[in-house]
Amino acid sequence: MQRFTARLAPRPPRSPPVRTQRLRRPVAFDMVLPMSAPHAKSATPGRNGFVAFVRSEYPLFVVLATAVVLFATGNVMVEKLSDPLVLGVVFVWLFGTVLWSAISVVRHADYLAIKCGEPYGTLILTLAAISIEVMMISAAMLHGANNPTLARDMMFAVIMIALNGLVGLSLLLGGLRHHEQSYNLRGANAYLNAIMALSVLSLVLPDFTKSMSGPHHTNLPEIFLATCSLGLYGIFLLIQTMRHSQDFMETGAAATLIHPTHKPIKMRSGPYHTLLLFLYLLAVILLAEKFAIPLDDSIERFGMPPAFGGAIVAALVLAPEALSAIQAAIKNQLQRSVNILHGSVLASIGLTIPAVLAIGLITHRQVSLGLQGGNFPLLLLTLAVSVVTFTSGKTNILQGCIHLLLFMVFLLLIFYP
Repeated sequence: MQRFTARLAPRPPRSPPVRTQRLRRPVAFDMVLPMSAPHAKSATPGRNGFVAFVRSEYPLFVVLATAVVLFATGNVMVEKLSDPLVLGVVFVWLFGTVLWSAISVVRHADYLAIKCGEPYGTLILTLAAISIEVMMISAAMLHGANNPTLARDMMFAVIMIALNGLVGLSLLLGGLRHHEQSYNLRGANAYLNAIMALSVLSLVLPDFTKSMSGPHHTNLPEIFLATCSLGLYGIFLLIQTMRHSQDFMETGAAATLIHPTHKPIKMRSGPYHTLLLFLYLLAVILLAEKFAIPLDDSIERFGMPPAFGGAIVAALVLAPEALSAIQAAIKNQLQRSVNILHGSVLASIGLTIPAVLAIGLITHRQVSLGLQGGNFPLLLLTLAVSVVTFTSGKTNILQGCIHLLLFMVFLLLIFYP
């Protein structure tokens, strides 16, 4: 019995001095840590916050540095470049910086869109992108009078790229992944109704009236057209955001997938994203004027058709929205894709027409709006196909292929009118 209890008895520690020595070392460090901890906590968050801001918003510094260099040197770096290689490098650099700024604008607008919800989200995204378009086309018009059809070509390119190219690609990719997709029929019809009215009044009617065509046109029809464009777009915004906002939201099973589809992203406060959105817009305004110079020079030097300049501006403006619309269609959020693309076309016509006509009236520059050649029947065919596509409440890959076919015809007519 004594042997058994002896075995169960706990053994004494073998090296107590070592244990006490290990316990004394952390005590010495514990006296130092409280003295240095407050300073570390006060210095680290500010430094880490600035580093995180630089990492996430470094395009802003690149764009602002480019704008400072260009404005410090005047128009020497962008105007009258004799070497075609240098002209091409400057053109690509400005195209990339403006595109980078536009993507950043839409990125912060998308953050605000998530905070505000639909349909305000896509409205913020659309207005941010179209404001860039209005700034760029205004800067191009104020640069010179060598391309009076730039505004018309740009608006027509926006319609073709959005309604045919991007809508077709969204329907094709969404149909391949989800077989069929549904949308809010009343919202799509409201978009197309306003788009058809404004596009025909601004791009078709001027060629069939004597007062808005030719060198002796009067100003009253232009003022009436600008007023009607702003008024109709304002009424549409009231309907979209107040009286009938439910017509522009997801319906059915797709409505339950809106919130889970957002990836976990690090968002900040609303004023933070609003401030950066306006800073990037300011950068676009500063660079748009400089980008218009090599754009016009490149078109003249390389003998490109004038419609090519409008297509470049339209593609530059719609690139960020194209990413959002295609991603929404792949995630089976076709109504969001419809809101983005159709809203871009409607805002482009409703806001660009008054800006272009106002600049023409103030600066006494000639503005040509009527479509000519094969673009006229192509516009009517695009509007008719769009109405047929968005009348059943469901879409598949067939509609996408038809719209992509019309987009390829548009590209062909640029170089072979």
